[in-house]
Amino acid sequence: MKKLLKIISAIVAVIIVYCLMAIIFFDSRCHNEQSITINSSKEKVWQHTNSMKAFNTWNPWMKMDPNLQVTYRGNSGEVGDGYHYKGNDKVGEGEQEITSIIPNEKVGTKMHFIQPMDDTATSDLLLASEGSKTKVTWNIDYEINTLFKPMKPLMTWQMNKSFSEGLGKLKELAEK
Repeated sequence: MKKLLKIISAIVAVIIVYCLMAIIFFDSRCHNEQSITINSSKEKVWQHTNSMKAFNTWNPWMKMDPNLQVTYRGNSGEVGDGYHYKGNDKVGEGEQEITSIIPNEKVGTKMHFIQPMDDTATSDLLLASEGSKTKVTWNIDYEINTLFKPMKPLMTWQMNKSFSEGLGKLKELAEK
């Protein structure tokens, strides 16, 4: 029994040391980015990225709640084009809005997460020609609260997994 308590104590100590080091040394700013090459022209890929409605056809978070409530606003494909969503505990509540557009090249957005936590982020979709193909880069920038810094590696892993899923779906749609 003493050996088991020593093992448990050692594990708890390692977790505490990791958390303290993460709080002290991890940056609160986060940047995730992932790219994919799609066998389609920029103009064709643009059709699937140029508005919030188009984005949500491949947005991986949209399928996390089959009863997700989405309300669109603004003019589709223009600065101000946005939507408000409210869903289950996996999705929460928030909104996203286009803040900048460079046709066939970039869509910049800002996000406001309302539930489960009030937070903000910015995200870009960047398109670049690679011969007859298109390289799409999806990125997000946000800050995390100091107490959540120990979770940063898990958050990065989850974000990369979601980006990969979404970009894969975009590739599928744009190559039809």
